[in-house]
Amino acid sequence: MVDDKAAHKKLMGIIQEIAAGNYSDDIMALTGPEYPSDVQELAEAVGMMMVKIEAREFHLEQLLERIKINSLQTVTSIATALGRRDEYTEGHGDRVGAYSARLALRMGLSDEEVEDVRIAGILHDIGKIGFSDRMFCNEDTSMNEAMMLEIRSHPQWGYDILSSLNFLGPVLEYVYAHHERLDGRGYPRGLEGDEIPLGARILGVVDCFDAMTTDRPYQRGRPAEVALATLGSMADSGALDPDVVEAFMEEIEEGGLEM
Repeated sequence: MVDDKAAHKKLMGIIQEIAAGNYSDDIMALTGPEYPSDVQELAEAVGMMMVKIEAREFHLEQLLERIKINSLQTVTSIATALGRRDEYTEGHGDRVGAYSARLALRMGLSDEEVEDVRIAGILHDIGKIGFSDRMFCNEDTSMNEAMMLEIRSHPQWGYDILSSLNFLGPVLEYVYAHHERLDGRGYPRGLEGDEIPLGARILGVVDCFDAMTTDRPYQRGRPAEVALATLGSMADSGALDPDVVEAFMEEIEEGGLEM
């Protein structure tokens, strides 16, 4: 028989650990016949309580995961629907997501980081939901100051739309910063150099490439080799990250285009 005082001291220590959130099976050892009966009964009761708490926490985790998935599916559907509003940009988000994931993988990012970049690519233009109808009319309309303000505002609008989904983590910052430039002449915040997250620098390169290689109201899509050469020039001028551009060129050369 374990000494009564020692048994009670051990029981209290384990209960304090459980109360602090450090669950273990140590409590069940105190239900053995070598312990005083009152310690056995308390240990059994605390053990059952711990199991129930763990079950509830597991259920809550599953519920939160379903909420995350459903929320992400909702905003992704919104982004897809936004692309369909303009025939020239339909599929743009999906392609940017696919290219960005390939590029992130090539650059050695972790699986989690690759997925964050992919999601950011799909959602990067969701702020365009705030555009006025004239931005989607696809008519030969001269760009005026008000329209330029809308264009320069869409990263901020996208960040605002997604900011309540805090589980997106770095995705928010990638969306926010995908039009920043290394030389500080981008928007909306004028970030420069390493102030711009790598995920956003990846999106910046891919976004430019897909815009150049697909038909738009103001230009026909350019051949991939021409678009890649332009990316190189933009890197030389300080707009894009040279390392990201170089890796993207290698990825396109080896992996081909997204259709």
